Amino acid sequence: MAERTALQNRLDRATSGLETPVAVVDLAAFDANAAALSVLAAGKPIRVASKSVRVRALLERALARPGWSGVLAYTLPEAIWLVRSGVTDDVLVAYPCVDRTAIAELAADPRLAAAIAIMVDDLAHLDLVDAVVAPDRRPDVRVCLELDAAWRPAGPLHIGVRRSPVHSAAQAGALAARLVKRPGFRLVGMMAYEAQIAGLGDAPPGQALLGRGIRLMQSRSLPELLRRRMAAVRAVREHVDLEFVNGGGTGSVAATAADPAVTEIAAGSGLLGPTLFDGYRSWQPTPAAFFALSVVRRPSPKIATVLGGGWIASGPTGPSRQPTPWLPEGLSFRGEEGAGEVQTPLTGAAAGNLRPGDRVWFRHAKAGELCEHVNEVHLVDGDTAAPTPTYRGEGYAFLG
Repeated sequence: MAERTALQNRLDRATSGLETPVAVVDLAAFDANAAALSVLAAGKPIRVASKSVRVRALLERALARPGWSGVLAYTLPEAIWLVRSGVTDDVLVAYPCVDRTAIAELAADPRLAAAIAIMVDDLAHLDLVDAVVAPDRRPDVRVCLELDAAWRPAGPLHIGVRRSPVHSAAQAGALAARLVKRPGFRLVGMMAYEAQIAGLGDAPPGQALLGRGIRLMQSRSLPELLRRRMAAVRAVREHVDLEFVNGGGTGSVAATAADPAVTEIAAGSGLLGPTLFDGYRSWQPTPAAFFALSVVRRPSPKIATVLGGGWIASGPTGPSRQPTPWLPEGLSFRGEEGAGEVQTPLTGAAAGNLRPGDRVWFRHAKAGELCEHVNEVHLVDGDTAAPTPTYRGEGYAFLG
């Protein structure tokens, strides 16, 4: 309680001259999280997942730290922008690209072609690139083969996200054999993102039975993936000498780093510590990102209403995707209203003490999505805050 109150007082002091809504990142917590993730990675480099940050200055801050190298981008236009703006010269685009304009730009610039690798899991992805720029009219396009890391324990049962159709080692080897024969492309890496482990907390608050089920699933899924990923890497290496094998996420850094088949880890959410990562037993990041809204009315002695609040995270709809009123401690949503588009009534022990003009600090459920709501975040260092633009503030909404 005292620690949370001290944090609230510090954030209030640092942003006292700013109007709400205001978003902040506590640099001390950000740096501590970056250091902790490096320790968990046990010497393997961490590629920062930009979708979970979406602030150039923070990407640069992470990359300046020991143990962090390269960016895992979410679109090719974003990757091009990051290279051209000098953030990095090593970008892996995490999802396949069908943006013909961006492909043409990549193919027209040898510097971009040397710095960026695009994701593929189907020969159709190569066909599209060739349709934009013929192989003999461009530098080789660097590509990364994605292996489906989901668990398929029996029949049609699929536990994990739906990403690549390439699931078995044989499929990976067969695709690699065809990729290396295609002129105008260079297969440089593999990726396998174990979402059912890295992106699923094994100790969801207040759901003990669900947590036991998740832990049981993960205890079966991880050994199967380790065997299959190793076999797939071997099958692909029969055709090409890979530069990297990427795996993991914030929720599985230590487990993925222990896999000898993996050469680098991906992580991003752990830098900011959103609420979805409060439900992990292995490691919980220190909350580093917050946004404040102002109390504007008191509909009753036990309710305080803030302006705005409906900053809902992507994914399956439900309470876990709502922001969490964090400071002052002891606030909650009204079940029939939740986090509203233009106003959010709050109840709880602390609500009765709030008055119009007071601030409530929230945490977002996911990391980078906070930045889609603001043009700048304020980087808090002690009792001071300095603004820096988000992607949105620089005029970019790469998936908007």
